[in-house]
Amino acid sequence: MSLNRREFLGLTAVAALATPGLRLVELAQARAPEETATKLQRWGLLIDAAKCADGCDACVTACHVENGVTGHNRPATDPQWIRKVKIKDRQTGYVQTLPLMCQHCEHPPCVDVCPTGASFKRADGIVLVDKHICIGCRYCMMACPYKARSFIHEDTKDQKPHAPRGKGTVESCTLCVHKVDRGDNTTACAEACKKEGHEAILFGDLNDAGSEIRKRLASAPSTQLRPDLKLNTGVRYTGL
Repeated sequence: MSLNRREFLGLTAVAALATPGLRLVELAQARAPEETATKLQRWGLLIDAAKCADGCDACVTACHVENGVTGHNRPATDPQWIRKVKIKDRQTGYVQTLPLMCQHCEHPPCVDVCPTGASFKRADGIVLVDKHICIGCRYCMMACPYKARSFIHEDTKDQKPHAPRGKGTVESCTLCVHKVDRGDNTTACAEACKKEGHEAILFGDLNDAGSEIRKRLASAPSTQLRPDLKLNTGVRYTGL
């Protein structure tokens, strides 16, 4: 009998970590479907790097405040749901800054390697981590080509009800799923960027031909980060 990688990892995790009467894989498979998520939508972001101001971190601050993400003054281990990065053209020396977060892939590598099903993709394209069954193995962190996930090394405090966190688990950008589900039609990062007057981040439904994000994607060239991986990301960039 042959097993694929995910089946092997799943069986290994169960053998090592399950308690009598409790199988983590079975719990993951039994998770109730998200009633608010349907395939009719695919939520995503369009980021205009040409409008992203160097030195501005309003999007990072807003994300972390909205979701109760706090650091401990140890940059190497502090969680980052979103971060600002600089890219440089090696030929011309031109430097740009842009926000980088979970890319909410259609084919997410983090989901493929998760042995318990804690990493999962909703029907509407949002990739999340179920903290109740995450065992902190960090396979998903190794699989993510964007280094978009963080491991919580410290005890958490001042948690938000809509963004559960816990020591020993993995976390990343949720596209402000709580705001999506209550119909806000925006994210904390997009709101903050607009408030600063940059409007470099646009949130919307990639499947809705009438949405602003879909119209902009249809009217100007855009790109995915690492398109060679064929992950069909929900976050697109323009101005690069």
